[in-house]
Formats: sequence, C-alpha cells, structure tokens
Amino acid sequence: MALFDRKTAGDGDRVIGTSDAAASTLSVAVVENAFVERVYEKLASVYDLTFGPTLHAGRVQAIQRMAVAPGSSILEVGVGTGINIPLYPRTCSVVGVDFSASMLEKAREKIARKSIPNVRLLQMDAAAMTFPDDTFDIVYAPYLISVVPDPVRVAREMRRVCKPGGRIVFLNHFRSDNAIMSRAEQMISPLTVHIGFKADLDLPGFLQQAQLTPVSIEKVNIPRIWSLVTCVKH
Repeated sequence: MALFDRKTAGDGDRVIGTSDAAASTLSVAVVENAFVERVYEKLASVYDLTFGPTLHAGRVQAIQRMAVAPGSSILEVGVGTGINIPLYPRTCSVVGVDFSASMLEKAREKIARKSIPNVRLLQMDAAAMTFPDDTFDIVYAPYLISVVPDPVRVAREMRRVCKPGGRIVFLNHFRSDNAIMSRAEQMISPLTVHIGFKADLDLPGFLQQAQLTPVSIEKVNIPRIWSLVTCVKH
C-alpha cells in the first residue's frame, strides 16, 4: 500500500491522503534542545547572511499564499532573527516565539530598527507553548520543524493553538521521494544538524503522527527541494 494517494491540486501543488505512515522513521538524526540552542547561538550573528538570500523566495511565497486578511492573528514558531517580520502586512498581529535568546535579540533589534509595531516576541519552547487553545488564525513554522528535537510534538502544539478553520503552515525541507536521494539525505543528516537542520525528515510519517492532513504541498526555492505545506484545522 502506498503511503499517500496523490492527485494534482494545481500547478505545483498536490493534495495527499495519509495511511499507516506513523510506523515510518522520521529521521536518523536525534537532537536535544540544548544542542539546538548552541547551534543557533553560533548562527545568530550570521544567519541572515548565510540563510537569508538562498531561502528568501520560499519565505515570500509562503506569506503570499497565506493571503493574510486584515485583523488576522499569526503565530510564527521559530521566528529566529525575525527575517520574516518585514514581510507581514501591518494590518495583522504577529506573535513570534523562539527557543534561542540570541536569535530573539537579533529579531528585537530588527523590529526596533524598522519601527514595526504589530509584532510581539516571546522566548518559548515550541513543544510546550503557553498559549490557550484556539488562539491564532494562522500558525506558521518556517525552516523550523526539521531541527526541533520532537517535530511531531511541535506540530501538535501548533494545531492546538490554531483556531478551528485556521491554517497550520510548514516551510521546510523533507526527505526526497527519490530512493537514491532519500538514502543520501539519511547519510548526511547527522552532519547537517550541525548547521541547523535534519536533511531526512519524512513528510508522510510526520503528517500522520501529527494528525494533520495537508490541503496543499508546493515546492519552493531553487533548487526545489523545499516544501510549503498547508494544513487546515478541522
């Protein structure tokens, strides 16, 4: 039985249904919060230069696809240095959370420098957020889910704090469908965590275990090895 039954949803998009993917291994790499914090303390001062331009197209496309309505409440999980913050419409309210104090310091500097009034930043563990249930219209994790110790727990927290009918959005690299590429990603994943991400996170297993059904999956950036995954909370 295939993990997904696929059908085309539009140019570049696909809609998928889950089966018994929960049995699959999500990644060969294992990380802890302390390790993640050390990695991003080192990356904080150079993140915008190293990961900014190369991944920027995906960030822009993600926020365009959100079609943020005036008055919407958005939670960005893993706000990092605040590189996305200038992209949001000023007519919405944004809360950004991150585990790394060093990254949040850079984000606060950016907000002050650009005089952005509609963003609030909080230091928080994405796997144990303190927000009430059903708080946000959109919950968005850009380039985050493959570096956290427990991606499924983070995704379930994102679902919990999202309002019914709201959207849960992931922008991330996931393991390739190609068998050769998949094997290569599994081989290098224990190394790529040292620069901030697991290279082999399994999308079908992740979605199944997080109890999320995507309405669209779109490839973004160049090369197109990154996925923009949108789910709706029912």
